[in-house]
Amino acid sequence: MIILLAGLPGTGKTTLARNLASRTGGVVLNKDEMRAALFAPKAIAYTTEQDDLVMTRVLETATSLLHEQPDRMIFLDGRPFARRYQIDQVLQAAAAMKQPWRILLLTCSEETARKRLQEPAGHLAANRSFELYQRVKAGFEAITQPHTVIDTERAEEACLQQAIAALQAKQ
Repeated sequence: MIILLAGLPGTGKTTLARNLASRTGGVVLNKDEMRAALFAPKAIAYTTEQDDLVMTRVLETATSLLHEQPDRMIFLDGRPFARRYQIDQVLQAAAAMKQPWRILLLTCSEETARKRLQEPAGHLAANRSFELYQRVKAGFEAITQPHTVIDTERAEEACLQQAIAALQAKQ
């Protein structure tokens, strides 16, 4: 199964992805980690073109992992999936792999996101900031495919339980 973790920067996508992978035996494929593996630090550019290229490599990796173990859960992290074409790319790949998919849309208040983005968490993405949050929010396109909204203001365990229920639900 392919699981997209969508949402603005600071909404908790990476935290939830890691916790879900730990609980389910799944694998997190993170765009920022893949970018760091593919490009030397001086070659990293936070452009749409580089993001799209890296996501293509992420999806190729997902294909390989699912070929080896078709019942594995793959959590796609590190991209807000703010544009319809980004979600469409993943859903087309899932269809080609004959894999079910789920979209988890993470939300929180702007103030919570601001606080999370100011924490010195050592995040790989050097462009991660409240300004990025505002830019992504201004251009975020509504997700029209079935999805589950998870408010990460709630307790972590409640978010995990809601996400697990969404992964187990028929679609």
